Amino acid sequence: MIVDVHTHTPTHQAAVPEDERRVYEGWRTDRAVVTTNSWADYDKATEVADLSIVFNIAVEKPEEATGLPYRAEDTNTATAAFVTADPGRRIGFMSVNPTAADVFDEADRCRELGLVGVKLGPNYQNFDPLGPKALEFYGYCERHGLPILFHQGASPIRQAPLRYTYPLVTDEVALQFPELRIVMAHMGHPWGRETVVTIRKHPHVYADVSSIYLRPWVCYESLLAAQEWGVPHKLLLGSDFPIATTAEAIAGIRRVNDIVAGTALPKISPELIEGIIHADAVAALGLQKGIR
Repeated sequence: MIVDVHTHTPTHQAAVPEDERRVYEGWRTDRAVVTTNSWADYDKATEVADLSIVFNIAVEKPEEATGLPYRAEDTNTATAAFVTADPGRRIGFMSVNPTAADVFDEADRCRELGLVGVKLGPNYQNFDPLGPKALEFYGYCERHGLPILFHQGASPIRQAPLRYTYPLVTDEVALQFPELRIVMAHMGHPWGRETVVTIRKHPHVYADVSSIYLRPWVCYESLLAAQEWGVPHKLLLGSDFPIATTAEAIAGIRRVNDIVAGTALPKISPELIEGIIHADAVAALGLQKGIR
């Protein structure tokens, strides 16, 4: 089975009207990214995946804070509706801001809607990931078996604090909540080594490879660290749609050795690469109950 663990909820159910079409220049160096997408666009982009995890990020001004132009008031309801339309191929994660007064009411509501995990971007949401409110929310997630996928590493959004996304922050979270299942997005790019040493020591902490294939040296360096530290089994496939498609993600990590072809530098094993593509993310994150 191929599971794409990192995709963003499409902005439109039907075809996107031309006057609502948006693009973002800051994510890729080879082309702009179309940030307004329909349900059909999503299905085409993820067609090689058997299953995908999908979410928004809870912020007051999504386009300004994240680059994605969805309606803030529909952050979780849009994801739930999208998943309900094809529950055999989609798993929905909620997003909340742990500092919000109604955070637990909203989390309870989202669980009733069938959302079975959480996406947090402390840099985009501007909360301290080690602050008391955040820690209280992680405890809630641990008790209710909700895995958290954290944005980790770089972002082109100027106002998004990098200190909130440094991978060693996740080590602090995992030490306090050892049963909480965590995904460190993007292998913490460009801090792949820090991500690797974190997932190595915590049984329930994983990393996804979303977007690292867009920067060949970061991809090579990160996967080499995983290979040398013996943690390729802790890596999960992710595309970061709409930034890329699932097929692009797969092709990108399969090309990881191209950058060192003809050199004496060590190569990433084909077994490691295929292991990421076919990783059992559902079992790793305890999401069997999320598939209907």
